[in-house]
Amino acid sequence: MSKTILVVCAHPDDVELSCAGTIKILTDEGHRVVFIECTRAELSTRGTPALRSQEAETAAQILGVLHRECLGLPDGAIENTLDHVMPLVGAIRQWRPSLMLIPPPVERHPDHEAVHAISRRAAFLAGLARIETTRDGQSQAPWRPTRMLCYQQQYDFPRHADVYVDITHVFEAKMASIRAFASQFHVPDAYASDEPQTFISRPGFIEEIEARARYFGGRIGAQYAEGFLAIEPLAVRSLGDLV
Repeated sequence: MSKTILVVCAHPDDVELSCAGTIKILTDEGHRVVFIECTRAELSTRGTPALRSQEAETAAQILGVLHRECLGLPDGAIENTLDHVMPLVGAIRQWRPSLMLIPPPVERHPDHEAVHAISRRAAFLAGLARIETTRDGQSQAPWRPTRMLCYQQQYDFPRHADVYVDITHVFEAKMASIRAFASQFHVPDAYASDEPQTFISRPGFIEEIEARARYFGGRIGAQYAEGFLAIEPLAVRSLGDLV
């Protein structure tokens, strides 16, 4: 049965770096994947918000994403306030996801940590009947996702990942979605400028992304994998589900 997965990120390209392989597997299986981008990444050193959006659309097409939505929150200034939480409540009620993928709680970029906090809060508030929201003039019914998982960004998780997804067969699609953001990463054949080099545009950064996928893959006997941290305890009906 097809499910809806809501993937929340602070900036376009966060998801591609973190869990694009998992997204590609989900869409190949027929699931509906929606990206919620909290900002337009208007503070980025390289490129422009308009170019970043075009790159994000190309990446989404590579991954088979159903829809992208930008909440228009301020880049570099996301806060755990109702003003910033309620747009995400509306998105959750609009798309009614079974699963949400969100940033981890501790991260290099403060916006990533803030999006973790507002995602947790929004997922809870979205299930409360007395929280009233509307979209396009229509009242929205309460909805709460069944599960949330955190994808890994720059910092290591505080413990080993709870879930590893073997992405070996879709690894090239993951890397293609990353390289779609040529203004942000080292893709000299597709983007040349005199803009300053950044932490993520240096030549070795994409190699580090591949190295992490290889490391995660090694933990489960695969070539490449992506790791996720569970918010709630994970349950199975039987240990037979694991073998």
